[in-house]
Amino acid sequence: MRLATVVAMTTAVVLVSIKTGAYITTNSVSLLASLADSALDLLASALNFFAVRHALAPADDDHRFGHSKAEPLSALGQSAFIAGSGVLLAVETASRFVSPAPVESGEVGLYVMIPSTIITLLLVAFQKYVVRKTGSMAITADSLHYTGDLLINLSVIAAIYAATYMDMAWADPLFGGAIAVFLLVNAGKIAYGAIGHLMDAEMPDADRDHIVALARQNPHVKNVHELRTRQSGARAFVQMHIVLDKSLTLLEAHRISDDVENAILAAYPHADVIIHQDPEGVPEMHRKL
Repeated sequence: MRLATVVAMTTAVVLVSIKTGAYITTNSVSLLASLADSALDLLASALNFFAVRHALAPADDDHRFGHSKAEPLSALGQSAFIAGSGVLLAVETASRFVSPAPVESGEVGLYVMIPSTIITLLLVAFQKYVVRKTGSMAITADSLHYTGDLLINLSVIAAIYAATYMDMAWADPLFGGAIAVFLLVNAGKIAYGAIGHLMDAEMPDADRDHIVALARQNPHVKNVHELRTRQSGARAFVQMHIVLDKSLTLLEAHRISDDVENAILAAYPHADVIIHQDPEGVPEMHRKL
């Protein structure tokens, strides 16, 4: 995951540098939109670098559950950066509709945006590979930024082409406004997911059903209840009660519990699993939370 954050920061520095020169040359608001987004991506990627580094630190005496919540905290910060960018861009776009400004040297913008799109595509492919391997929320949020950049870059190319070669000056602020809306929607999605992690929201129903099914695959498990799950960064936490035959010895019940835990870990390798064994037919007292 650390490598992914370094690659993202390096890519963002390159994109910001070339887009700054292109904006100064073209005066395109849609290119300004892309530049603003890349600049915020650089800030977000830098934040990710430190968040992922902290999240990967092992548990200590003060943080027995580890430091993985640094990831959703980072994602929440990223959503604020993206929302701010969207608002500022919307204001600039509105001013361009009121007082249109022509796009200058549009071909320079095209020469910049095409390689920028290719570079971004390669970065997104690498980030998605890392997400599949780690499930990192911070990298997922960063990948969403750059996936949005692909769409933004394509929009900028279309806007500059239309304004330069088709005499459609209104296309530039129009695409800039569409990008502002896209940024605000993405900011909301990232914030919603990050808040869910920070508030210990349950894992999706599909994952919960899968966990129960894995436990019930063991022929000794008669029932599963009291399932609790939560996600913290790339790490999942699973707690459950399994019902076993009351004639089993403590050693036998322990071995069955280990088998169930190993089955869950095979499907969720980054999970922390706690299993309580209940003897069948013995009533339990449950404290309401």
